[in-house]
Parts: sequence; C-alpha cells; structure tokens
Amino acid sequence: MTRASIKFLGAALVATLPLLASAQLTGNVSLTTNYKFRGQDQDASKVKAVKPAIQGGFDYAFGESGFYVGNWNSSVDWLSGNSIESDIYGGYKFKAGSVDLDVGLLTYIYPGNSNGNTTEVYGAATFGPVTAKYSHTLSKDYFAYAGPGFKGRNTGYLNLAFAQEVAPKITVKASVGYTRFGGDIVAPNYIDYSVGGAYDFGSGLSLGAAVVGANKKDYFGPVNKSRVIVTLTKTL
Repeated sequence: MTRASIKFLGAALVATLPLLASAQLTGNVSLTTNYKFRGQDQDASKVKAVKPAIQGGFDYAFGESGFYVGNWNSSVDWLSGNSIESDIYGGYKFKAGSVDLDVGLLTYIYPGNSNGNTTEVYGAATFGPVTAKYSHTLSKDYFAYAGPGFKGRNTGYLNLAFAQEVAPKITVKASVGYTRFGGDIVAPNYIDYSVGGAYDFGSGLSLGAAVVGANKKDYFGPVNKSRVIVTLTKTL
C-alpha cells in the first residue's frame, strides 16, 4: 500500500468516526394475529381470520446524516417452498421546511422461492400526522403476480396514512392504499384500508389493533377479506 493510499484511508477514517459515534441501532419484535401486506393475507394456506405470524428486524441510522439501513422479517405462507419474508432496505431522510422526506430502495426476499423476490424504490412525505408514500417496482416481476416469463415491472403503490396521539399513550391510526399493476399483470387494480390504534405501555412495549382489508374480493378471494388484527410489539 502506498503512502498516498494510507493517507487517504486515514482521512476517510477520521471523517467517518463522528458518524459512527452518533449512529443508532434499534430493533423490534412482534407477534401478530395475521400479517397483511397491502390489504392481503400473507398466509394463504388457511381461510380462518387468525393466522399468527412472528416478525422482527432492526434499523441502523447513521447519526444525523439522514442515511439509514435496515432489515425486517416475517413468517409467511403464500409462496410454494417458502415460509419467510426478509426485507432489506436503505434510504435517506431529510427535511424541506416543515415536511419530513424519505427516499430509499427496498428488496423483498423469499429465500425458499426467488420467484417472489421484488425490488421497489420509494419516496415519502410527512406533514404533521399525515404521510403520503409511493413505491414503484424496479424488478422484473411484482411478487410473482405476472408469472414466469412475464413482467410486473412498473407496478405502483400509493398509500396515505394518518397517525395522531389522541390521549396519553393512545394513538389513532388510519390508512388507505391503491395498487396499480403494471407490465403483464392481468389482476385488477385495488384499494386497501386499515383503521385502528395503538396503546403504548412504555419501555418499548405497545399493543395495536386494526381492521384491515381490501376491495376486489370477487377476484382475489379470502386474502382480501377484512380482518381484525391485533399486534404486540417490543422495540429494543
């Protein structure tokens, strides 16, 4: 290694140390009565409403730089040969006046069956209690909707969410989302919804409950049915 290279690495290390010193690692683990994603049950093997899933992950924020990376996982049962969803993401958060902005890239990985793997780019804006987020599919397919040899790229998902503390430790939450399929996907576009709230017990423990579902049940069947979902979460 040359002297110039050593100087460069040393300077890079010195510049990185303050960032690492202020970095923050957080984790979470949850137990839920049903895992729905964009209004659809992620356990398609059962018709019943209670289909428990265990979930958890971590987030690593690089200090005040705004950059972050993370991983989130859940048990699932909708894809042949696979029982786990593992999400890997990274992005950048910043402010524009009184609006909080967030842009990033997220990949959904299904280790037992890569046909479901999907990559999206996303952007979100939060103003007060309201957040608008748009996700756009970059991968060839969208959660295996199109099928082998076909494309689901350019599928888009828009979500509007509201979260407001209405009493000490009690937060009311509601959201509505719209999936617009792209590529060769023949499924109809649909709307999903969620209405509920959460109670904060303190020390990182919270309990949430919501009615979650989607329309177009005549096409998608029971996976779009409205469910009352209860989730216990511990933030570490």
